[in-house]
Amino acid sequence: MIPYGRHHIDEDDIEAVSEVLRSGVLTQGPAVEAFERAIAEYVGVKYAVAVSSGTAGLHLAALVAGITEGKKLITSPITFVASANSVLYAGGDPLFADIDPETINLSADKLNIALINDSEIRGIMPVHFSGLTCDMVAIAEAANKYDAIVIEDAAHALGAKYADGSKVGSCKNSLMTVFSFHPVKAIAAGEGGMVTTNDENIYRRLLRLRSHGINKLNDPYEFPQQSVENSIPSPWYYEMQELGFNYRITDIQCALALSQLKKIEKFISRRRDLVRRYNSAFSEFENCRPAQESECERSAHHLYVLRIDFNKIKLSRSELMLELRVRKIITQVHYIPLPAQPYYRKLGFNPEDYMCSQEYYSQALSIPLYYDLSDEQQGYVIQTLRELLV
Repeated sequence: MIPYGRHHIDEDDIEAVSEVLRSGVLTQGPAVEAFERAIAEYVGVKYAVAVSSGTAGLHLAALVAGITEGKKLITSPITFVASANSVLYAGGDPLFADIDPETINLSADKLNIALINDSEIRGIMPVHFSGLTCDMVAIAEAANKYDAIVIEDAAHALGAKYADGSKVGSCKNSLMTVFSFHPVKAIAAGEGGMVTTNDENIYRRLLRLRSHGINKLNDPYEFPQQSVENSIPSPWYYEMQELGFNYRITDIQCALALSQLKKIEKFISRRRDLVRRYNSAFSEFENCRPAQESECERSAHHLYVLRIDFNKIKLSRSELMLELRVRKIITQVHYIPLPAQPYYRKLGFNPEDYMCSQEYYSQALSIPLYYDLSDEQQGYVIQTLRELLV
């Protein structure tokens, strides 16, 4: 079978994990800090906090940004459920603004309209869909104008670049950026996430919340008199200063991710080559087109999504996916618009209010794209679609 996405593991990755297993330190050890430093250096940011998943990172980011009860945060309808769910976890209220149909990212124009119409929006979570960066300059300008905090959902976008050439995660136009290291992402840690920021106070609070709300680094004690005996510091003493979580990541995962990070430019380069070939091939097709045709050189290319006019071909989307599976090609749909999910419908959202998202969803199909996809396999995918999209 040819999956729509998969990770790449080599002997260097296996050896990196084996070294941790031999070291005797499996969690809260040096590999975690080394991975944090490596990501911070790679994206060009001051601070990075590794967590157990991208979802955990989004949750902590929403909390630290103050998106609590009565506070609203707006995000894209076309994203995984974790983006909006993280707002609910923090006690806030998620909202949606429709996408730009050419980029499948949050529309800056629709965002501005939403901000004008609702003065209570205090957070914006742009999602860099498939690794293509949002218009962060326009989003930051809107955020500054309406006193909102920006949290970038970059689960798809490690290695992607903004228009000025800087890397996603540098937080040039946001307070925080959140990455994911799920196996189908740019680099794999099994599971895992990272929050980056240039704000030291945000960094310190992320560290506390990641581990049960316990003070870290040189955070001052609230009850310093309890931390000493006979003027000698008590080596066991710590304070839980707020309600936190067990969102720690292990050294095993971070060792794998560190090894993977060394290969990220190679991974992205291969994905970019595959995308160029897909784009060239599908330019000749009548009934489909790439969902994201612009700024190919800046994207991290997490996914390759086709927009197919199912009204003009002989197969429905379900029939097409099943026929492709028979021919050993696995496809997927990214994503059902969040306002269409039963849970969000119960909260009062209507998917028909986001027509660009609905139209995109009616046409979307993600086809295979990953580092180990061979030229021969890609050619087979293209030829099979040429036969079926008629």
